[in-house]
Amino acid sequence: MAEKYDKRGVSASKSEVHQAIAGLDKGLYPNAFCKILPDFAGNDSRFVNLMHADTAGTKTVLAYLYWKETGDLSVWEDVTQDALVMNLDDMGCVGAVDQVMVSSTIGRNKHLIPGAVLTEIIQGAARFAANLEKYGIHLHLAGGETADVGDVVRTIDIGFTTFTRLPKEALIINNIQPGDVIIGLASYGQATYESRYNSGIGSNGLTQARHDVLDKRYEAHTESFDPHTEAQYRFTGTFGLTDEVSLQGQVYQIGQLLLSPTRTYLPVLAALLRSPLKKHIHGLIHNTGGGLTKVMKFVQRRKIVKDNLLPVPPVFELIQQVAQTSDAEMHQVFNMGQRLEIYLPENQSNKVIDLIQSFNIDCQLIGFVEEAESNQLILRREQKEWQYLPGSY
Repeated sequence: MAEKYDKRGVSASKSEVHQAIAGLDKGLYPNAFCKILPDFAGNDSRFVNLMHADTAGTKTVLAYLYWKETGDLSVWEDVTQDALVMNLDDMGCVGAVDQVMVSSTIGRNKHLIPGAVLTEIIQGAARFAANLEKYGIHLHLAGGETADVGDVVRTIDIGFTTFTRLPKEALIINNIQPGDVIIGLASYGQATYESRYNSGIGSNGLTQARHDVLDKRYEAHTESFDPHTEAQYRFTGTFGLTDEVSLQGQVYQIGQLLLSPTRTYLPVLAALLRSPLKKHIHGLIHNTGGGLTKVMKFVQRRKIVKDNLLPVPPVFELIQQVAQTSDAEMHQVFNMGQRLEIYLPENQSNKVIDLIQSFNIDCQLIGFVEEAESNQLILRREQKEWQYLPGSY
C-alpha cells in the first residue's frame, strides 16, 4: 500500500511535511492538539490565540464526479462540511467550542465549476453554522477569497481558515496519564444533530478510496486525476458511484458511502467542556491524518492499548475488500469507525459515556494507557493484534 500511496502522489504519514516544520516553534503548549499562540489579538496574558487552516482534500474530486454523474448539487454542501469540520473539530480538541471566525479560500477551474456550485458551497457553510448555533456554538463567517485559477486547480479546492481567542482556563492540553482509559466515539450512524445516516468515512484516505473502489470508466474525466499517475494505479476498482452494494445486511450506494460528510463532534464537545466533567479530561484526540495512530504524536513514554475497538462500519469493509489492504495499514490511514477519543480516569468514564450517548452517538471504552520506556501503540481486534513503534506512525 505504501507504494500505491507514493505512486498516487499522496502520503498517509505526511513525513515530508513533518520534516519541513520540524524546527518551527510548537507554540505555548507543545502537547496541545493544535498550535496555541500568545494573545496577539488582545495582548492579554490571560488569553491565547488559535488559528487553523485545512481543506476537504481530494474528497472534492469525488464530489465532482458524483455531481457530474447525478446532477445532485447537494453533494457540495456535504464536502463544504468536510472542510469546516477538519478545522473546527481539531480546534475543539483544545477547548475551542464557541465564537470562531471562519474565512474561506476556494480555488476553482471556472470552465468546469459553474456559479451554482459556488452558491451551494457558500450557502452550505451558512446552513452548517446555523445548525451549530442551536447548540450554543457560534461561527462568524468572515467571507474569504474565491479565485478562478484553472491553470493551478484541475477542478476545485475548498479550504477554510478559522480563528478564535480563548481564556487559558478554557484550554484542554493533552496530558495523557498511565491508568487513563479511552472512550472512542463512533464516526458512523446518525447523531441527533444529523439529518441522515453517516458512513463514517471522514476526509482522510480519499485518494486511495477513490482509485481503489471506482472503476476505469472515470478515466474519461481526465480532470479528476493527476496525469502523472501511472495507468495501473488509476481507478483500479470495480464500482460506479451510483452502484449499490450489500454490506452487513444493508444496501448502500457507493457514492453515498464515500461522500458522507465528516461528522462534527462540536455539539458533544461543547456539552462536555461546559460541564463539571471538563476537569477530568486528560486528552482529546481527533483521528484524522494517521488514523488510530494519531495519539502517538501527543504522548511521551506511554503504551497505548486499544483492545475493544468499535465495530468497523461498512464503508471501510468495502475499501479493504477491493484494495486488499492490511489491517495495520487500514487503521493507520482511516478512522475505522472511531474518529474522536477521550482520555480520562476510569471512575469518570460512565458519566462521559452517558453524555455522549444522549446525542445518539455510539461510544465505549476502547482501551487504556500504561507507562513505558518508549512510546508503543497496540491495536487488537477479533483476536488480531498490530503494534506500532516509533518511526512507524
